[in-house]
Amino acid sequence: MNSILTKREKEVFDLLVRNYTTRDIAGKLNISEKTVRNHISNVMQKLGVKGRASAVVELIKLNEISI
Repeated sequence: MNSILTKREKEVFDLLVRNYTTRDIAGKLNISEKTVRNHISNVMQKLGVKGRASAVVELIKLNEISI
């Protein structure tokens, strides 16, 4: 099965569900906070949802990420 997430988007959401902040994720992945927010926005757009929480719920339902 092909993932709807890019490798980087998956990394961002894997950290997001572990309660990392945007700043923490940026530091951990060596990218800017804006880039982290862009990845999150791109995923929300792909899923057609508003908000990070909704994106997380959908990704779990789709077996893209786990908690």
